[in-house]
Amino acid sequence: MKNKKIWWAAGAVVIIALIAWLTSGGKKEEKVEFETAKAAIGNIHNTITATGTIEPVTSVTVGTQVSGIVAKLYVDYNSEVKKGQVIAELDKTNLISELNRAKADLASAQSTLNYQQANFNRYQTLYNKGLVSADEYENARLSYDKARQTAASSRESVQKAQTNLGYATITSPIDGVVLSKSVEEGQTVAASFNTPELFTIAQDLTDMRVIADIDEADIGGVKEGQRVSFTVDAFPDDHFEGQVTQVRQQATTTSNVVTYEVVISAPNNDLKLKPGLTANVTIYTLEKNNVLTVPSKALRFMPNENILQKGQQIEDTEARTKVWTLEGNTFKAHAVETGTTNGMLTEITKGIGEGTEVLVDFTISGGEEEEAQQAQNPFMPRPRNRNNQQQKK
Repeated sequence: MKNKKIWWAAGAVVIIALIAWLTSGGKKEEKVEFETAKAAIGNIHNTITATGTIEPVTSVTVGTQVSGIVAKLYVDYNSEVKKGQVIAELDKTNLISELNRAKADLASAQSTLNYQQANFNRYQTLYNKGLVSADEYENARLSYDKARQTAASSRESVQKAQTNLGYATITSPIDGVVLSKSVEEGQTVAASFNTPELFTIAQDLTDMRVIADIDEADIGGVKEGQRVSFTVDAFPDDHFEGQVTQVRQQATTTSNVVTYEVVISAPNNDLKLKPGLTANVTIYTLEKNNVLTVPSKALRFMPNENILQKGQQIEDTEARTKVWTLEGNTFKAHAVETGTTNGMLTEITKGIGEGTEVLVDFTISGGEEEEAQQAQNPFMPRPRNRNNQQQKK
């Protein structure tokens, strides 16, 4: 009798639980929470990053066109020079000797020319009188022509020797600062197939530029006139400004990576930027300031019947581009027109005003949805297994 009462009591409890489960719909109550954001005035920026090298806008490599020993150096690293200033001299002994020999050859050729000219004039007079043969007359004229050509060649040799002597005095071609010096006094330089480099002179260190290597995936968005900011490791707390002045068409391939050179202006009035520094460059390929923006996710939000709570309804529009607001129990669609976007924010040009609170996303907690999420996520906390507890007991 006692066992029968226990079974009756257990059955009643099961029946009451089953009735309660059926009455509640067989599942936990779901709770929907919405993420919102206000349409606000903001800035939309798109950027790409790269590295580059700082260099002077104008730099000239100074060399020599003649061989010889460096006799004098008048400048050193960081020396300021003016256009036409003598910065070095080569030993001129051999060059002066070549000039003197060329002048002697010219004097000899000129004497020969004078004689042959006088001789030709005599033969011409005699030939006109019929006193010499035509052959003698032609020989005299040929000798005169050869003497004239020899004298002209000697004059060119003198001119060349004078020019080479002038090359031994090396002057600065521009106003600027000496960046590098490749020779010392007493060193021999040989001008054969390549011109020896003696100095590198930068014209104006207050006007620098950055040569940045831009990846082929990003080069399509880079245009002349775009704003650029960059930093250098030498001054990590300073931010320098410039703009894109040239996008070069020639590609460079290194380890199967294709890049393009972009020239960026870099004003350097305080002379902090030094040639050769590495610049970490940010190019602003898109800039729109003080425009009405919403998160781009708001344009992808779409309410449906599954998230409606009791008494809620949807008021839709046929517009393809729209945002949603929750006004009381009504999900209301607002047709909008959009402008630029950077993926995170989108410009709204028409349709809603500043301060409008738009729906961005939603989450569902409780009920089967939450249980499904727990089943899929092994890191979600779960209730302890009662069977295991009984086995331990």
